[in-house]
Amino acid sequence: MQDIEVEVLIVGGGPVGLAASVELSRHGVRSLLVERHEGTSIFPKARLLSTRTMELVRAWGVEDEVERVGLPRADSLALGIGSSLTAPDFRREAVPLGEDVPQSPTYTYLCAQDRFEVVLRRLAESQPGGAVRFATTMTGFEDTGSGITAVIESEEGRRRVTARYLVAADGARSGVRESLGIGVDGPPPLSHMVSIMFDADLGDVLGDRISGLFFVRGEVACAVEAVDNQRRWMIQAGYDPSLPEDADDFTSAEDFTEEVSLAVVRAAVGVPDLPVELVGIMPWTQQAVVAREFRRGRVFLVGDAAHVATPQGGFGMNCGLQDVGNLCWKLAAVLRGQAGPGLLDTYEVERRPVAEWTVGESLANALITARMMEGELSMREAGDQQADRRRSEGLVLGYRYESAAVVPDGSPLVEPEDPYRTYLPTARPGHRAPHVWLDGPDGRVSTLDVLGRGFTLLTPEGSGWADVARAAVTTTGVPLTVVEVGVDGAAVFSSPGWAEAYGVGPAGAVLVRPDGHVAWRRAAGGPDHDLLVEVVASVLATG
Repeated sequence: MQDIEVEVLIVGGGPVGLAASVELSRHGVRSLLVERHEGTSIFPKARLLSTRTMELVRAWGVEDEVERVGLPRADSLALGIGSSLTAPDFRREAVPLGEDVPQSPTYTYLCAQDRFEVVLRRLAESQPGGAVRFATTMTGFEDTGSGITAVIESEEGRRRVTARYLVAADGARSGVRESLGIGVDGPPPLSHMVSIMFDADLGDVLGDRISGLFFVRGEVACAVEAVDNQRRWMIQAGYDPSLPEDADDFTSAEDFTEEVSLAVVRAAVGVPDLPVELVGIMPWTQQAVVAREFRRGRVFLVGDAAHVATPQGGFGMNCGLQDVGNLCWKLAAVLRGQAGPGLLDTYEVERRPVAEWTVGESLANALITARMMEGELSMREAGDQQADRRRSEGLVLGYRYESAAVVPDGSPLVEPEDPYRTYLPTARPGHRAPHVWLDGPDGRVSTLDVLGRGFTLLTPEGSGWADVARAAVTTTGVPLTVVEVGVDGAAVFSSPGWAEAYGVGPAGAVLVRPDGHVAWRRAAGGPDHDLLVEVVASVLATG
């Protein structure tokens, strides 16, 4: 049995696992991804890419490609509710797309998971150092204390893999999590669901009712999701195994025969003789749980292996992708000897609170839908509540980290009245570095576009921090990009409002981590080599 030696073994080839492969390659880490299925998903599953995820996509250089295979924002970010898609009581609510909405160079986008995974797989396979193997199953692994040994199987036979770390991205029923004996916290399964994917030409049928998501409470209570807003659609319908078999409602996934599924589709659309072609039927369970541990030794849980959100709000996959953004640079820093092992302890400390908040908000969204489906809320009441919760910038962009990898600056916490809906940009340590447009040599760019793959020091032009930072690189051996921002066109990058947005004076500086979160800020006081070296050592757990 021939051995394979890599630095990180990734188990699971969904969007989160593929993103881990991409991120590790970007940071120069050799990895192997194994996925038991033969190819990427054939079901759309998750569809919404949050603003924060689109920022990752932008950094990977595939924003245009993702938008080509996704849905136009003007149509896809609308919500429809009615007793059918063509009923007189139908109501459509669109998300406003004015300049006041995104605090980012990009914005939320709808791209079905089956198409998104194709883009991610192609990107992962194109990166040096990242091997991707589908139709390959990990049949066992052991954490030896100094590394991971695992056995993988495919048509080529069995092979042993040795790695320094293992990243488990193997989904809600994670075999890795189960083998480690890590439990989950949360309510029992909320509902048992069936996804019915179908082809039907609904363009003329829907007309100006086109939306990304529809809630239907008619003959059958269900959700209808647009996959391409042309011919490919998906229905989510529920069943209740606790009901007697002779009940009028669905009691099992087997109830959704081809004949029944066609009837469900036609009833939801409201056209009895609608020509429909069924593509596939997939049962699944709606859950809202968080793993009690995100790390055990050299094994890290990411995505659904660590937290499972309800589909309501489209938060689950996005939360997993941010897990990857948080973890991979830390693994790289430790593997390259730039950070101490204590840096890896900050992964769970930082990500678990965000996961708990995210899962909780997804549950709140799901309960609105459940109350509507059960008749406790009218469609108008539910529509008002759902439309109100469509804005979630506070959750998506406003979360913060508090850990040993963040150096507090003593500034007060920025607390909006509605932390779920409202995002207040701030460069307070722990927060995502705010987006500010800069004028550069090639035109307008975002502050997020100038962040390097390593640490970035943002400072006003002429502050003196540039020379100090370059000296600190020599002292610490940690790569650091310096970006000076002027107030006019004399500097390489300029913005009259950048310093105010970042809360620094003429001699201030802001250190941004590789995941785009602020590690440290000095509002004033001038350049200090020893201080910067001390900060870097603190963040990287080498001090």
